[in-house]
Amino acid sequence: MGLTPIDDSPRAVVRRQYLASAAGDLDALRATLAPDVEWTEMAGFPLAGTYRTPEGVTVAVMEKLGADWVEWTAHDDTYVVDGENVVVLARYTATHGATGKTLDARVAHAFVVRGGLIVRFEQFVDTALVRDAMA
Repeated sequence: MGLTPIDDSPRAVVRRQYLASAAGDLDALRATLAPDVEWTEMAGFPLAGTYRTPEGVTVAVMEKLGADWVEWTAHDDTYVVDGENVVVLARYTATHGATGKTLDARVAHAFVVRGGLIVRFEQFVDTALVRDAMA
């Protein structure tokens, strides 16, 4: 029996990213990101800015969220795929480590996937809900 080929369709790549994130598997998450990835966290979000490189994204975003929040999870619900563009309607849930307040916020994530890797990500979220949980 041969190995089953990995599905490198844009939807499958994005789904692997969510599964890796939920499992806390940063190596698997980095494996979904292009070397020149542009990962943008929305203005007003505590980690607002654009991060580059798989290592840069995981250190500046995923590790920071894991340090500040208990069980930070992005629950991917609905996928809208148009070629290399994937929009995911999702929900963030977490408890802020310092305040103990919970977060439950709807989000939209826009991905561009080329050659089996995420080359661009942009987050859309009600940043007031995130900041309220932090205050």
